[in-house]
Amino acid sequence: MAVSEKRKDNRGRILRDGEQQRADGRYMYTYKDPLTRKVSYIYSWKLEPHDRVPSGKKTDLSLREKIRKLKENERNGILYRGGDLSVLELVEKYLNTKNGVRPTTQNGYRTVVNFLKKDPFGEKRIDTVRVLDAKEWIVGLQKKGKGYSSIHSIRGVLRPAFALAAESDFIRKNPFDFELKEVLINDSSKRDAVEPSVEKRFLDFVKNDETYRECYDGMFILFKTGLRVSELSGLTLRDIDMKERTININHQLQTTGHKGKYIEETKTNAGTRILPMTEEVYEAFQRVLENRKSPKVEQIIDGYSGFLFLDRRGKAMVSYQWEKRFQRAVEKHNKENKRKLPKITPHICRHTYCTNMAKSGISPKTLQYLMGHSSIEVTMNVYTHLGLADAKREVDRLEAMKEINEKEQAGKWFRMA
Repeated sequence: MAVSEKRKDNRGRILRDGEQQRADGRYMYTYKDPLTRKVSYIYSWKLEPHDRVPSGKKTDLSLREKIRKLKENERNGILYRGGDLSVLELVEKYLNTKNGVRPTTQNGYRTVVNFLKKDPFGEKRIDTVRVLDAKEWIVGLQKKGKGYSSIHSIRGVLRPAFALAAESDFIRKNPFDFELKEVLINDSSKRDAVEPSVEKRFLDFVKNDETYRECYDGMFILFKTGLRVSELSGLTLRDIDMKERTININHQLQTTGHKGKYIEETKTNAGTRILPMTEEVYEAFQRVLENRKSPKVEQIIDGYSGFLFLDRRGKAMVSYQWEKRFQRAVEKHNKENKRKLPKITPHICRHTYCTNMAKSGISPKTLQYLMGHSSIEVTMNVYTHLGLADAKREVDRLEAMKEINEKEQAGKWFRMA
């Protein structure tokens, strides 16, 4: 019976499991990375410590010394090479474990990776980063002019990446396991709701302006339905039921630089919903349908066509186009009027609708459905922002209802007598 031949290197030495010699003479050991669960490799120009390194090559531990160190560390609960990973390498490993990520989220990840490639912090060994280092670096970013939201996004990747490293025994403690508010001033502009008088002034200006009047109905619908701008952009003729007076929200239209326009599911499962139209919203959609000019060829995006809101080229309008129109309309108003308007964006329209509905006395669960919030906590945050005037109105309303009920009850007893 033939005995299987053992693998050998070019000097006739028998290679062990996982060891091999490449065509260029370099030795390689194959193993599974405990962090990513993917196949990883260790390299060396020497198999044993006494081997000579080829001329021009860097002196290093032999392959078998590295393998012994790897196995020793595994026995001690420490991962090989964990400590000398750079911050950038760790982040890239962490992102390799993320599957099923939305394109918009992938763009955010790419932005963080590109930033770390340029920032010296990305080159630091992860086992040298302490909590103090992380906090000082975060504070330094803000001092250099980095916005709170940008820093929040960067920390949003670094925190779970270092958590994974700690969980995998690369490091002892996650240096980014702290709240940003402990070290940073939140200088991001608040997206507050605008007062009804401000909303009316803005919409009246847009309605009567020669340049922006074509955007009036879309802007009006955003203010009066609380739709996300990507949901508005994705609306097609089939999504509007004028007979039942409903709006069917089951997708959104997004765009990225490398991918272009594409259809995406709603932001959360709760985002898929059917909204009732008020009379004024119904009339706005009537005008949109009447004024919509059918293009020679309807644009088809991922199987969807007949988009309601088109630009002058007959293409579906996307979020940034709406955002630019809001921005320029406010700028034009403020240039022509002494009484200035604050910043107004599509998201401020959404926040305004949510706040107005909360002030009207609607139940939180109903408002959660209308807004498409995945969590009631998100909706309840709007209620916590209501002030004394709102509380007084609610108390007055309850008092008025109480008086009506008492009068009705008194009338009932009088008739019975």
